[in-house]
Amino acid sequence: MKRHAFPLAVAATITALVLSGCGDDDEPDSNADDPASTPASETSEPTPTDVTTATSEPTATEASTPPAETVSVPVFFVGDTPQGPRLFAEQRDVEADNPLEEAVALMTAGDTLDADYRTLFPGGGFASVEFDGDRFVVTTQDDGWNTPVGMSKLEAKLAVQQLVYTLQGVEGEQAPVVVEPSGLLFGIDAEDGIEAADELSTRGLVNVTSPAEGATVSGSFEASGEASSFEATVPWLVRDESDTTVVEGFSTAEGYIDGLYPWEATVDVSGLEPGEYTFVAMTDDPSGGEGPGPTEDTKTIVVE
Repeated sequence: MKRHAFPLAVAATITALVLSGCGDDDEPDSNADDPASTPASETSEPTPTDVTTATSEPTATEASTPPAETVSVPVFFVGDTPQGPRLFAEQRDVEADNPLEEAVALMTAGDTLDADYRTLFPGGGFASVEFDGDRFVVTTQDDGWNTPVGMSKLEAKLAVQQLVYTLQGVEGEQAPVVVEPSGLLFGIDAEDGIEAADELSTRGLVNVTSPAEGATVSGSFEASGEASSFEATVPWLVRDESDTTVVEGFSTAEGYIDGLYPWEATVDVSGLEPGEYTFVAMTDDPSGGEGPGPTEDTKTIVVE
């Protein structure tokens, strides 16, 4: 079975954010999840008789905690395709100190940017998510996710793959996923570790990872993603609010036969009026409309 670790995860870009104006005695709060202000030193606090100079000294409310570093990772959600529900990656920024838990929290909550995506997880979250170098270990909160309540077998299998693909994509490792303490996830045996299923039967056959949903663009922009399309051809277009195609072209992916491969395209929107448009990437349809039709992935963009 051919399997690609998601390339944007392996080359994840860490964005270090700079410290904002702190006094000499200020120390950043080490708790990235609690953006409380850093308290000022005693010497920097104004006294009742020193009100005329208080505005020039940093106060507890003026001193700020530096934002946490973030890393861009793929989080997998579910979207509809001509082949049925499939997985789509959405590139997201999460805190770099624990990207696995952050990404899985977005996944289980169904916290998508693209309204075309959803999660199959029925609400809640895992107690812990870890990678020990050989396998991923997720611990459930209770036994509520042991059985596929309200799920078909297909949905249960795809929900489990949502987790597997997200963990492997974030870490850039094709390691198995173990579920503790029961060894079950939606009726799927996960005691000995679950591997990623074949891409061509699990993922949407075209995926746009850039631009992000709602991105603002001008002049031209770079679009990219992954696809498995006939002869590696990935048609793309831009539609206006009346659903009229106003720009179109195609890209050539790096491959197509045995899995999804990267593609990219430069999209020129310099001739468009400012406003909201839809960028669409799709698979090529060699059947000429006789088959189920092409798979599409769309992103709303705003042209300045």
